[in-house]
Amino acid sequence: MRQAVSVNSIDSIIQSIASLQSRGDAYFPEGIFPSYRQNPYLRYRRPDNNIFYTATIVFVLNQLKSYLSAANQAVIETITAKAVNNYPAHQNKDGLGTYNFWQTPKDGRRSGHFSGGYVFHRMEHFRIPDDIDDTALVYLTQPANKKEAGWLKEKLQQHANLSPGPARVRQIKNTFSHYKHLRGYSTWFGKNMGIEFDACALCNLMYLFERHRLPYNEYDADTYAYLSGIIEHNEYLKKPFVVARNYATALLIIYHYARLLGDFEVPHLEAYRNKLIEDTLTLLEKHKWGMNRVILQTALLRLSRKGHSGFKKAIEQILSEPRVNTTFKAPFYYFRAALLGAYENPVLRFLAPMAITHMHWECEAHELVLILENLIERQKY
Repeated sequence: MRQAVSVNSIDSIIQSIASLQSRGDAYFPEGIFPSYRQNPYLRYRRPDNNIFYTATIVFVLNQLKSYLSAANQAVIETITAKAVNNYPAHQNKDGLGTYNFWQTPKDGRRSGHFSGGYVFHRMEHFRIPDDIDDTALVYLTQPANKKEAGWLKEKLQQHANLSPGPARVRQIKNTFSHYKHLRGYSTWFGKNMGIEFDACALCNLMYLFERHRLPYNEYDADTYAYLSGIIEHNEYLKKPFVVARNYATALLIIYHYARLLGDFEVPHLEAYRNKLIEDTLTLLEKHKWGMNRVILQTALLRLSRKGHSGFKKAIEQILSEPRVNTTFKAPFYYFRAALLGAYENPVLRFLAPMAITHMHWECEAHELVLILENLIERQKY
């Protein structure tokens, strides 16, 4: 049975995170933060050697680093150094500047897809292409390089919606009809993979481009048109699986918008900041406990960082709540894979939202990072 982990201070949280980083074993290379993929309906649970959680943890820790003591900053530097040593194993198999969720087949190494498993890893069919989410997180956790980010932006245009395919122009099928004309960035780099818009992955990607202040182009404009449209039409609240297939909950979508808008004033999205705050407050009425509430509290504080616009009382109420100093026994799934989600076949698309077809990932170190982030955001406000 899953156990709660208590932490009494920022120092102890950071030490707990550091202790969870792998020293190298049969499943997890040194520097990786262990995570587990599972499907409770199938009683399936496997150790999973992916770069996503490790890069996500390193990204958040380095966002918080300047608000911590010198001793804790040194711990984060050590964590980061160990983590980034794993990035080359996830780099594009041909050496391009894109990255994969799992280890890529190169240098005599087999593909690491569905690591720790018994069946799926043997099937080439389940090997996925590189993706924008892992790629953006890897770029964000290495020394800034505007030239490389510019290369990535050009590369993405080759895989965007309405880009040329092997036989015809490729157009997204698994979104609302009024977004199918947008030349937005797709989740996947593979030429044979269907086009997909994932709001959370797109927020991470646009965070990278905003950090480097890259000039906007038509693909950026259309990507932001999608990100603003799903707020305006409440689609991220009503159909979160459709707008962010790999996160699939409204609160995680809000959290990713808050990450972007907490650090940047994005002209295409500023008109929706207050609506996101209002929606966050509404969701907080529903989620009274657990990691979901932690996520929403953090999102509220980040969204209101550049002006709370009349929400001061509600924010002060949140700040008056006792701080969270423990993980929870209830499972918390930050990331998922809809095994049928990438297919364009109408029958498979119909089955794709069903939970029995999903893999969920769980990572104890990441939960501690989210709690740490919440504590620091409270102090900063």
